[in-house]
Amino acid sequence: MATKGKRIEFRIVAPEAHQVLLAGTFNHWSESADPMKKDQTGVWKKVKLLSNGNYEYKFIIDGEWMIDPSCCDTALNEHGTLNSVIRL
Repeated sequence: MATKGKRIEFRIVAPEAHQVLLAGTFNHWSESADPMKKDQTGVWKKVKLLSNGNYEYKFIIDGEWMIDPSCCDTALNEHGTLNSVIRL
């Protein structure tokens, strides 16, 4: 029986942000596909269903691309900066 994927919650603390987006290899680095929602404590969250594999991602906070400060696994990208990596 094939699995549809695991529920993975991405989160970042950014209480002052107006908009946070999630971009990565799972959505072809889309700057619009995965907007995140802010809770009352200033934590932005997005749940994705992901199959086993390795995925690179970044947060876009008010237009600025940032790695995940809570993720210690990174990979160098073609722009000479780092992407966060999640391995499932």
